[in-house]
Amino acid sequence: MAGLSGRFSAFALLAIVLPAAIVAVLGYVSLQQWRRSSELLFREQARALAAMAAEKVSLVLRRYEDEFLSRLESGLGGGPLEPRAVDALLESTPLIQRLAIFDRRGRRLYPVTWNADDAAILGGAPPDVQAALWEGGGRREFEVGDHVVVVTVLRPRQGAPVLVAWSRNIDVLRRDVLDGTLGALEAPTIAAVFDHRARRVYSRLSVDDAELVTAIPFQDALPGWSVALYQPSGIGPRYAIRRQLMLFTAAFGVLIAMIVVGAVATWQLTRRETEMAQLKSDFVANVSHDLKTPLSVIRMFGETLEMGRVTTDEQRREYYRVITRESERLSRLIDNVLDFSRIEGGRRTYQMARAPIEPLVHQTIDAFAYPLREQGFKLEVHVDPDLPDVSMDSAAVEQALANLVDNAIKYSADRRSVRVEARRLEGGVTITVADEGIGIPRDEQARIFEKFYRVGRSETQGRRGSGVGLALVRHVAQAHGGRISVDSEPGAGSRFTLWLPG
Repeated sequence: MAGLSGRFSAFALLAIVLPAAIVAVLGYVSLQQWRRSSELLFREQARALAAMAAEKVSLVLRRYEDEFLSRLESGLGGGPLEPRAVDALLESTPLIQRLAIFDRRGRRLYPVTWNADDAAILGGAPPDVQAALWEGGGRREFEVGDHVVVVTVLRPRQGAPVLVAWSRNIDVLRRDVLDGTLGALEAPTIAAVFDHRARRVYSRLSVDDAELVTAIPFQDALPGWSVALYQPSGIGPRYAIRRQLMLFTAAFGVLIAMIVVGAVATWQLTRRETEMAQLKSDFVANVSHDLKTPLSVIRMFGETLEMGRVTTDEQRREYYRVITRESERLSRLIDNVLDFSRIEGGRRTYQMARAPIEPLVHQTIDAFAYPLREQGFKLEVHVDPDLPDVSMDSAAVEQALANLVDNAIKYSADRRSVRVEARRLEGGVTITVADEGIGIPRDEQARIFEKFYRVGRSETQGRRGSGVGLALVRHVAQAHGGRISVDSEPGAGSRFTLWLPG
């Protein structure tokens, strides 16, 4: 029945999860395709806008500089160069920060004197660039430190050609060219310009919290410079797409999660019921075996006495003691089952009264004298003197201690030793049962106090036991306001400590 129930549960779970998984995969793929398509379209539009902005900046910058060169060329039309006229031209063109004019031999015609900074910036045009300009004309831009230097050759109608080199005023470039060109871009996109050292030269708004969409380099007017478009966080079409995608994904995810949670809960419930049914079946089998063993011993010794095969009074007394102890053992087993049933039904009650610990310990050990002697155990008992009386249900604590001693006997291997101690600790009393048996793995020590649980190893599964003894011990400890703990290592034995408050 358990196998059939398990197969049915697995089939039902598969029937729910498989369609949900297919729908989830298809939905996820569709959403991701939509997202990628939307992202691609948005990036293409942003790239086209950035390219247009870069071209517009280059055109405006060229127009400013062409107008300046035209006026400069007109001033070079006849006669020697007038430095004062060039000074006046520079004052009227704030975009030009530094200017130098050279003849074909490389002699400086303007300015008459210049400082080291001017010489380093404007005098650094590579010879091959100068030669190319003298021969073919055109215009060249190159980087000198933090500056972009522009070099060209002017050929006035009258007079000799001259080589002109200039650098731009960044503040004027930012105010008159970049702001006037990029400031009109449609909001909420933020345009930013970076120089050849990746330093931000211009942006209408802060881009610290914005997301980079695309970046386009300037072609010739500003070598190494680039214009970048940013999207402010949380606004714009890109985020609208993301919000829709997140909304659809969240709704779909909730639906799938509900299906999965329901399926998993059903599977876990079914699995737990199946496991519980198996544990209960094992419990009945183990209890039946545990009850059968003392009954068999009692019957065997009783039949021996009945047939008169025991001839001496000493042997008869020994047989009577065996029958008595096996009867007590049988009573303990039955009490365990009945008490466990009461605990499960919430009917277990305790009669609390202050009582000494020492008589309880010795009384419990005496009940195990025969099996300890017959199986060759070395027994050590130590009870501290003057232990305080403890508020307890003596029968319940004795039952808990008996379960611990029974386990120590049951799970001992070659080294047969049991030590029972009672000591004063933390304002209460501890009762410790230690053995040198097979021990308990650390990953299973937290579960051994669960009902029906037995350590899953061959050397433990082959031993008798119902799986409720330690669960009863924990319940007794908690009912008294105490605790039960275990310290164990595989192959080195176990040490169970029951602490009861004073």
